[in-house]
Amino acid sequence: MSMNVGSPDGGDDAVISAINTTPLVDVMLVMLIIFLITIPVVTTSVPVTLPKERVEVRETKPENIIISVDTANNVFWYDQKVTNVEALVDKLKKVSTVKPQPEVQIRGDLASRYEGVGKVLYACQRAGIVKVAFITEPPALGG
Repeated sequence: MSMNVGSPDGGDDAVISAINTTPLVDVMLVMLIIFLITIPVVTTSVPVTLPKERVEVRETKPENIIISVDTANNVFWYDQKVTNVEALVDKLKKVSTVKPQPEVQIRGDLASRYEGVGKVLYACQRAGIVKVAFITEPPALGG
């Protein structure tokens, strides 16, 4: 067994220029283990049921009502412009008494504000319409 007691010529001690990386590696491994244990707990701490997105092809039946909303928030019953919400509610009340009740399909322009679509939904609610659907374009193939 040997011991370094100094240089043989009695001068200054030689400087050790090597960095001891063992403590750094120990700390990094401990941090890695802590993160691996805590991340799954953080991401699934509250159990909730998330909605599932379904893409289903729907057939448009002749008895379905199509209401469109353009970019200026104008409401159209098929191709005929509806002047106000009360007129829309009156038309929807007549339709709501039919058995079986037809589905109201809303076509909202992408650039329109939610206000126009919201008015249509509120009119459907006031008229007692049970089935309301939104017509959208399917995504591009491969995307």
